[in-house]
Amino acid sequence: MNLDRYELTSGNKLTAFEFVSRGPKGLIPKLVQFTPTNYKDLYNLAFGDKDADTGQINDIAISNNGDSEQVLATVVAAVIAFTDRYPNASIYATGSSKSRTRLYRMGITKYFQEAKSNFLIYGQIHSEWEPFVIGENYDAFIVQRKLLKFEI
Repeated sequence: MNLDRYELTSGNKLTAFEFVSRGPKGLIPKLVQFTPTNYKDLYNLAFGDKDADTGQINDIAISNNGDSEQVLATVVAAVIAFTDRYPNASIYATGSSKSRTRLYRMGITKYFQEAKSNFLIYGQIHSEWEPFVIGENYDAFIVQRKLLKFEI
């Protein structure tokens, strides 16, 4: 994905990232966080606006700042940085609403050909996981970085 993206900042662990969306609605701070789950090497991806009062993610805010492609590219850059650091990690993602999950599916679909060269992508339908198929309506997604295998 060779799109413009925002500059990310993160701590040493690379489990939380911040950036600022710039558009007609002004400067909107955003957060991307990777939180461990109860399953080994499975992390939940949380993303949204940074709440000015709490400093936490507000994943139901609708910014409509006219930069969705750049925001998507920035979240993908965070996923790449996180999986560079934690190559065995699997990342679980779903939207805070059906419409948000649909937006994630549309983003994956749009860049699927490029993404599949570096990631394994799975979709969940009715509690069952399958390799991502364009056109399916998934409830959630899991992405895993493809590991390089060398033969000598």
